[in-house]
Amino acid sequence: MSGFSSEERAAPFTLEYRVFLKNEKGQYISPFHDIPIYADKDVFHMVVEVPRWSNAKMEIATKDPLNPIKQDVKKGKLRYVANLFPYKGYIWNYGAIPQTWEDPRHNDEHTGCCGDNDPIDVCEIGSKVCARGEIIRVKVLGILAMIDEGETDWKVIAINVDDPDAANYNDINDVKRLKPGYLEATVDWFRRYKVPDGKPENQFAFNAEFKDKDFAIDIIKSTHDYWRALVTKKTDGKGISCMNTTVFESPFQCDPDAAKAIVEALPPPCESACTIPTDVDKWFHHQKN
Repeated sequence: MSGFSSEERAAPFTLEYRVFLKNEKGQYISPFHDIPIYADKDVFHMVVEVPRWSNAKMEIATKDPLNPIKQDVKKGKLRYVANLFPYKGYIWNYGAIPQTWEDPRHNDEHTGCCGDNDPIDVCEIGSKVCARGEIIRVKVLGILAMIDEGETDWKVIAINVDDPDAANYNDINDVKRLKPGYLEATVDWFRRYKVPDGKPENQFAFNAEFKDKDFAIDIIKSTHDYWRALVTKKTDGKGISCMNTTVFESPFQCDPDAAKAIVEALPPPCESACTIPTDVDKWFHHQKN
């Protein structure tokens, strides 16, 4: 068990919906800044934003105090990814590694493009469908360099260390061997997922080839360095909220009572009737009702 928990505010699939994270003491924290990047030696924490097979585009709200998870909005409407044949929603548990940041001022030497201004993304390929706001421990296997509208948008491939088959996965070649076609499907999904919205296909560095575990970890470490510069005010985040409760060298650190006051000013916690649908049938039922 990670010791972290989550709390929903307002109903899912509304503009007001938020998922706040708490530490083992039940105190509100930022999933962006307060959850350590490392869970153990060579094991990273992952914040699950989108459960596999679901369609709602949920993400850490980098500009909101305490950075809760909320549904992305465009032109006043909640965003959903389309079902791209033959896929249903996201084809992995999708989320981010905390305490990382793809600096939009840094021109990446590998891609020639600047960062996308978000924590680094993770595609978790294990068998369990995780819950939104769940904090899991993952083993990094490789990475894909996507170019999204001219920005570098790294996609880390990882597996939950608690997955029954985790011991069999140690590098990207293990994914190729044990899940044939999965990496090709990942590239295809990322290439086309914005096309239904009228946007062009995404591009990739390295001819859409996945780089190995060591390369991926080096990229993650570099984004951790950019995050540290951000949270210690050595870099101007230009609107990113760096409020945190645990980063002692950060001028943005606040006490738990201040964090609690921010959350309590929002709509009340979601009642049991607001249970998050994660499988296909529940999701469609929720949309119809």
